[in-house]
Parts: sequence; C-alpha cells; structure tokens
Amino acid sequence: MPSRPGRRTATASASEAAPLYARVKRMISDAIHSGEWPSGHRVPSESELVREFGVSRMTVNRALRELTADGLLVRVQGVGTFVAEQKPHSALFDTSSIADDIAARGHRHSARVVRLASDAAPADIAAAFDRPEGAVLFHSLTVHSDDEVPVLLEDRYVEPELVPHYLEQDFTHMTAHTYLTSIAPPSEVEHVVEAVAPSAGERRLLKIGPREPCLLMRRRTWWGERMVTAVRLLYPGTRYRLEGHFARGDGPRRLRAGGR
Repeated sequence: MPSRPGRRTATASASEAAPLYARVKRMISDAIHSGEWPSGHRVPSESELVREFGVSRMTVNRALRELTADGLLVRVQGVGTFVAEQKPHSALFDTSSIADDIAARGHRHSARVVRLASDAAPADIAAAFDRPEGAVLFHSLTVHSDDEVPVLLEDRYVEPELVPHYLEQDFTHMTAHTYLTSIAPPSEVEHVVEAVAPSAGERRLLKIGPREPCLLMRRRTWWGERMVTAVRLLYPGTRYRLEGHFARGDGPRRLRAGGR
C-alpha cells in the first residue's frame, strides 16, 4: 500500500469547527506541502482514505475533488489520483531576479537573448517614458528557462540617458534585473498583472501550445523622478505562478524599495 500520513482521524477533535471534508482536505494538503507526499506520489484509494480518516466516502470524494480543483492533485481515469507537479513561483510583488528564484529551488537558470538593440518605442511605451511616439529607447527581449524549460519572456525598454551602457551587457550571464539594480536602484515600482492570450511569436519563444494562457506582469520602475525601465513579463500559466501575501490593513501600495 502507498505510504500515507501518520494515522489520524478527522473526527477526533469535536471542538474543531471546520466541516469534515475540510479537515480531510487540510490533512492531505499538509502531507503534500511537508514533502511526505512528493510530486507524482500515488494517493491512496478513496476506500483506503475512508478507513484511514474514519469518515464517509462522500467526505473523502469532496476533499479529493477540491484538492484537484486547487491544482494539488491530478486524477487519472482508471488509474488513480496523484500529487501534481508543483509549479515554480515568484512572489507577486517581489522584484527579485528570475535567476535567483530558479537557483533558490535548486534548478538551473539559462537565458537566450532574442534582441538587444536601440528601437523606436511603440506609442504606449514612449508615452510611459514621457517621450514622443517613435522615440528611440534601448530594447531587450529575453527568454528565461528553468532547467531548459522556458518560464518567462522578458520584453524590456530602458531609458538610454540613465543606463547608457545597457546594450554592452551580456544578459546570458547576468540578468537585466541584476545590472539595472546595480546602476539605478529603484525608488518606486509599479506592477499590473493580467491574464492574456500570447501572440503567435510569443508562443513560439515560450514553446507553448495555441490554447495555453499566460500571466502578464507589466512593471515600471523609477530612479528618483525619472522612469528607468518598462518591462512586460510573460509567464506560461501552466508552468509558473505568481503569489502574494497581505496582512489586514495593508491596502494597495507601490513598492518603494528592492531590486528590479
């Protein structure tokens, strides 16, 4: 029989207010997050879980259905239920380097620079920099990979007057984030996040299918009163997630410290 969390009974603590299915769901979730049930682990059958937790089959079934909807489990018809492969993630309002995020998971970061040049900025980008339409800005387009799997397309414009040597850098060995942070540490950061359908060109660079959605983070950073960079960070929805944690009373805010 597959290993499972230590023997426990969902009905043991009558003082708990949570419904039985929620308690079962929590115990399975704890086993996954603790590493006791790693990615790919086969979950015991419903009958085994009924005996293990001392609850009804309906209770177990609901817990498994909700954990599957949450993305923690994968149910394969006629085969069984398995712990899902966990997606890498970045903090929603963190401005750390993608290379640092990947290294922290013990994986290998690599980058492919698709474009590094002086380009006429699109109207919306030029306006963001308070420049006329067609103004020339530094432009880089980079695909970041986690163990050879593309997880981020970084499309960045940079103010040449503030970062004059941007085009001379090797962004396969150092991220634009790391370089820009060392040159012009931001005093203000703005994020906008939305779900988008990537273009055909973006799908090719990220090596994703035609129906795969993406998360898009638009980020702008300032050094003093001047905007240094505007960047589109495009993440394949099935390969990456963004997270945020907020305390009561935090409210919406702009970050005013940290890297880019």
